[in-house]
Amino acid sequence: MKFNVPSKMLYTYVAAVCKVINSKNAMTILNNLLFSLEGDTLTITASDLENTLSATLTVTEPEGEGKFCVDAKRVVDLLKELPDLGVNINVNDETLAIDLTYPGGKFSLVGINGNEYPNTREAVADDQKMTFTAPMKQVMSGIDNTLFAVGNDPVRPQMMGILWDIKPEQITFVATDTRKLVRYINTMSAPGIEGSFILPVKPANIIKNVFAKDEEIEITLDPKSATFSTPAFNFNCRFIKGNFPDYNRVIPQTNPYALTIDRTEFLNAVRRVGVFVDPGNGLVKFKLNTTELVMKAQDTNFCTSARETMSCDFNGPEMIIGFSAHYLIEIFNTIATEQIIINLSDPSRPGVFVPDTQSENGDLLMLLMPMTVHDF
Repeated sequence: MKFNVPSKMLYTYVAAVCKVINSKNAMTILNNLLFSLEGDTLTITASDLENTLSATLTVTEPEGEGKFCVDAKRVVDLLKELPDLGVNINVNDETLAIDLTYPGGKFSLVGINGNEYPNTREAVADDQKMTFTAPMKQVMSGIDNTLFAVGNDPVRPQMMGILWDIKPEQITFVATDTRKLVRYINTMSAPGIEGSFILPVKPANIIKNVFAKDEEIEITLDPKSATFSTPAFNFNCRFIKGNFPDYNRVIPQTNPYALTIDRTEFLNAVRRVGVFVDPGNGLVKFKLNTTELVMKAQDTNFCTSARETMSCDFNGPEMIIGFSAHYLIEIFNTIATEQIIINLSDPSRPGVFVPDTQSENGDLLMLLMPMTVHDF
C-alpha cells in the first residue's frame, strides 16, 4: 500500500486529529493514529474511547488499500519539520514497515495492525437518531459564551458540561457551577427537532479548535452520543449522563433595580481592586447609589486594601452587595458590549448580568450569586 500527499496538508489534519489523544491512555494503542486508505481517500482517526475524531483527505497515486496504526507524537513531530512538498508513504502490508520519502529524505517507522485499533462507535438504529444542520458560528457562539461557567465538581457530574437544549426554532446553551450560571439562546438557525444533551468540556474545546467557523455542520444525536460532521472532519463524543438542573427556575424574574455601567471601566477597576482581595474568598464589596459605585477589597492577613469609585446609573435604593472578583472578571470578559446592565433585588439574591444591547439572533444572560457582606 502506498500513496502521495502534500506534507503540510497532512500535518494540518494530523495535528487536528491528535487533539483527542490524552497524555495518558488506558490502552497503549490509543497513543497511535489509525490511517485507513480506500481508493484515493485517506482517513486519519484518533480516539480516547469517549471521543473519536476522524479527518478525511484525498491522496494521489494510491496503490492498494488497508489500514495501519503509527505513533501519533512521532508522526506529528516529523511532519511539523518537513518542507512543504509532496511525500510518498509506502507501507509493507506484511511487516507494516513504513517508509516516508521525499526528494533528499527518507524516514522509516514501524506500524501496528490497524485491526487492533478499538472501534468505539456502537451501531444505532436510524429511528433512534435525530439530525439537523447548523452554522458553525451558532455552535461557536454557544460554546464561547458558556464554557467558562462549567462546573468542575465530580460530585455534580451533570454540571461538568454545557447543556444543549434544542427546540425546533432555537438552541439554548446553558452552563453552571452553582455559583454562576449562563444561559445563551441563539436563533441563527432552526434545528426543526427537539432534544437535549450535556456536552463535556473536552469535546467543546475540540469543536472550537478543529472546525472552521465559516462552514455548516451536521449534528446527529443518538441516545448516548453526538456526531459533528463536515466534509473534512467527523467527531463523535459521548454525552454526560444525568439530568441538568432546571435552569429557568433559578433565574430571578423580578429583579426590579437596574445598574448600568461601562464594561471596560468597571472591568479594569475590578482587576485593580482584585489584587487586594483575600485569596480565601476573593470578595469585592460594592456600595451603590443612583450615580456612584464604590468598590472595596481588603486582605486582613497582610493589612492591605483597595478602594475605587466610578460613575454609574442605578435606579434603586442605596445598596451594599459583594461579589467574587474572579467571577466578575470572567463575566465581563465574556460580555462584549460597551455597557452592561446588572439587575438586582437585594444583597442576598443573585445579580443578573445582561448586555445593554443583545446581538442579532442571540439572547445572553448571566447570573452570579452574591457573597455575604457584614460591613463596608
